[in-house]
Formats: sequence, C-alpha cells, structure tokens
Amino acid sequence: MSVDLRYRGRFAPSPSGPLHFGSLVAAMASWCDAVAFKGNWLVRIEDVDQTRSRPGASDAILATLEAYGFEWDGPVVRQSERGALYAEALDDLIRRRMAFACACTRKELELATPGKSGERVYPGTCRHGVLAGREGRAWRVAVTDETVRFHDRLQGVQGQQLARDVGDFVLKRADGLFAYQLAVVVDDSSQGITHVVRGADLLLSTPRQIWLQRQLGYATPSYLHHPVALDARGRKLSKQAGAKALSTDALAVLREAWTFLDQAEPPSPPVSVDEFWRWAHAAWKARSLPPVVMLPAPGSRS
Repeated sequence: MSVDLRYRGRFAPSPSGPLHFGSLVAAMASWCDAVAFKGNWLVRIEDVDQTRSRPGASDAILATLEAYGFEWDGPVVRQSERGALYAEALDDLIRRRMAFACACTRKELELATPGKSGERVYPGTCRHGVLAGREGRAWRVAVTDETVRFHDRLQGVQGQQLARDVGDFVLKRADGLFAYQLAVVVDDSSQGITHVVRGADLLLSTPRQIWLQRQLGYATPSYLHHPVALDARGRKLSKQAGAKALSTDALAVLREAWTFLDQAEPPSPPVSVDEFWRWAHAAWKARSLPPVVMLPAPGSRS
C-alpha cells in the first residue's frame, strides 16, 4: 500500500443520543483506515441541528470512544461553534446569485415528485423569486443539470443528476439553522479532510456535497461508503429509531464490529482492548469490506 502522508480522516457523530453499534462501525472503519495510511484522525461533533441534540450527549459519546480505546488527533470540533464559517460560505453563494430565498412550506413540498433517493425533488417554485405576498423562509442553492460522478473506493463509480434527482437543496433552514449539506462541506474543507470513510446511508448525499465543494472552490476528498448496520425491522440503526447504547464490554462489542466489517480474525482472541486495536490497525484491509447489503446488527433481534 502506498503511504499518503497528507491523509486526514474524521469521525463525525451527531449528539442526538448515546453512541450505538452503527456509529461504532463508522468510527472503527474511519480510524483503522486513517492509521493504515499513517494519517490523522479527527473527531467532529455534528450538532448543527440543535433541535436533535440532547444535553450531555456529546460528552457521553466522547467518553464512550475513550472507553473503547479510540484516540483522535487535535481538539474536538463542534459545529454549533462554527456558524460564522457557514454564514460566510452562504453569503458567497448569495453574492454570486447561486443561492435564493425560498418561501415554500413543508406541506407544499410534500406534493413534489420523489427522486431516486426517496427525497422530494424541489420543483423550483422560488428559484426566480418569491411570489408576491410571501416571504423567503429558507435559503436554497440553484443546482445545474450536470451529472456529478465520483469514484467510491468500495462502491466504484457513482453518479447523480442533481436537477432531476435532488433539485435545489437547502443550505439554511426556515428555522434559521444551517443545513447539514452546507456545514459538512465547509467543515471538511476547513479541517483539511482528505479522506471520508462513512456509512452508505450517506452515499446519495455525496454528489451534492461534491457539487457544492466545486462551487465554493474547495478540494474534494476521497470517499469510501461502508455498509451500515440495521435493526431487526430493516431500519438503519440510529438514535432516533431507539438504537441501544453500547455495553460496557468494550472488547466483545469491538470484535462484533470487526466481524461486521468482514475483516480477518486474529489467530488468537485478543485479551484486552489495547491488544485488539494493535491487531486491528495492522490487519485492516478496506478492500475486504462487504458490499452494501444491509444486514441486522449483532444482537439487534434481542
């Protein structure tokens, strides 16, 4: 494997609840990949959506990561403290007439046609100006009809036509909060992230993020989207769906996550968390990751 000394990866959980198995899988994959390339691994708390953040959740997540043996480089960044950076990027797009105010309500947008991702495709109602008597509530970016293609390290070549599949997407919400799509693009650029390793549930968000990176003059990271764990009902494990917090038996759960990612088993079972990580960092092979077939997480049927 060639070594890229410029590698900077990250793990970016949202503090809407405790760390669960699905988040552990993402943390493990991103950290192991960064170590394999002798790179840096950063932790960012993605709390831009304050309506979903829970008091004390970010500290609990960091404490769990430490208890499970994770070590990150540099200070933890929190999106809730970076509003000025997001505002600067939005103002840039507004000045260049690439972003526009939108007066559409959630109820009105429920009538829009669903795209391939299942999201409603914005019909362009306010693209050329808010209708008389109405007031802009959110800010959207005006996308082009180009097809954005990129090579995912696991999934291969991916493509999406933004105008047809997504439409003009939100950068700042009607409630005044900046949208995830803008925040993550600004954060990855400002932190110098070169490699993004994350769950396949975000695969369909990547083309719009790449397109936005290009409009803002940012570099595009390398992407790898790994399989995500599902619950017994076939839903992605998430805090909103009631995913259980990780148990205190860190070693056992780490081994479950390692197996979920189809990585080679050690010749003898590790007897400590430190021993597990020594093995995992040396044995990690991204090419061994399974294809994106959503399978229930270990223990999810209990």
